[in-house]
Amino acid sequence: MKILVTGGLGFIGSHTCVELLEEGYEVVVIDNLSNSKIDVVDKIKEITKKEIKFYKEDVCNKEGLEKIFTENKIDAVIHFAGYKAVGESVEKPIMYYENNLMSTLELCKVMKEHNCKKIVFSSSATVYGSPKSLPIKEDFPLSTTNPYGTTKLMIERILEDIYISDKDFSIAVLRYFNPIGAHKSGLLGENPKGIPNNLMPYIVRVATKELECLSVFGDDYDTPDGTGVRDYIHVVDLAKGHIKAIEKILNDKGINYYNLGTGNGYSVLDLVKTFERVNNVKVNYKIVARRPGDIAACYADPTKAKEELGWTAKLGIEEMCKDSYNYILKQK
Repeated sequence: MKILVTGGLGFIGSHTCVELLEEGYEVVVIDNLSNSKIDVVDKIKEITKKEIKFYKEDVCNKEGLEKIFTENKIDAVIHFAGYKAVGESVEKPIMYYENNLMSTLELCKVMKEHNCKKIVFSSSATVYGSPKSLPIKEDFPLSTTNPYGTTKLMIERILEDIYISDKDFSIAVLRYFNPIGAHKSGLLGENPKGIPNNLMPYIVRVATKELECLSVFGDDYDTPDGTGVRDYIHVVDLAKGHIKAIEKILNDKGINYYNLGTGNGYSVLDLVKTFERVNNVKVNYKIVARRPGDIAACYADPTKAKEELGWTAKLGIEEMCKDSYNYILKQK
C-alpha cells in the first residue's frame, strides 16, 4: 500500500511517515522544504531502517504532482502541506489563501485524474472559532478568527463538495488541537525557522537561553490560573491517529470529521511549570497583554475518534515536555 504524504518532512508529517513505515506502508513524500529540512529524510530512515521516496516539489505545481502520480501507484494521500502560522496569516492573507487553497485544488485534480480517491486532510481546531461550550464536539458550529483557520475551513468545504460530486471518494478530516512533543529518539521534533509561533518551541528556546523570556499573553482569562487553556497532544499520538484514519478510508467511502486531542485542558502556566519540573530547568516568563483573537479555553471531546477509529491519546503532558526538551538538546 503506497501513501503519498504532502509536507512529509514537517513536524507532524515526519512523525506520521515514521508510523506509516512502522506499520508496513510504502511512503512517498513531497515537500518544498519551505519550513523543513532535507536531513529529515535520513532521520526517518535511521529510526525505521526503511526508505522513503522523496520529491523536492511544490504541491501547487501540477506538473510535479503529475510526475509523482505517474511514477508511483498512489493508494491514498495524507495532505499536510500548507502555511500554518496564525500571526503571519493575518499579515499576509493573500499568500495564505493562494498557497493553501491552490495546493489542495491542484492535488485533488491530479488525484481524480489518476483515480486516487482516498485522502486524509490535516485540519485544525481553529475551524471552531470561539466555541459555544466545552469540550468541543465535531458537530459544533464552525467559524474562524484568522486567515489560516479560514483556509482550513475552506478546504474542508472543498473536500465536502468533491465528495458530494463523486461518492467514490473516501475522506477523513482530522481537526488537531495543539501538537507538541518529539520522537523519543530525539531525531525528530519541532524546530521552526526564525522566532517560534507556537508555545512549546518558545519555552524550549527560553530554557536553552536562546531567548531571554517567554511572553504569556494575558492572565485574566476565566480559567483556573487566568492563562489560556489548550488541549496539548503528543505529536506521536497525533501521528498514530493518521494511521487509524488511513485504515478507515481504505475500507470505507464517505467523508468524516474527527477531533484529535486528549480531552484535557492545560493552561500556559501548567505547561511552563511541568516543563521546569520534569527537565529541572528554569523558564523565565512575563505576563503581557492578551493577543487579539485568542480565546480563553479550547479542548476536544475525542469520543468520536475513539469509537470510529479506535484511537485514543496515550502520552501525557510530562512526556510531551520531556521529549520536546530532549529533541532540542540532541540538536546542540
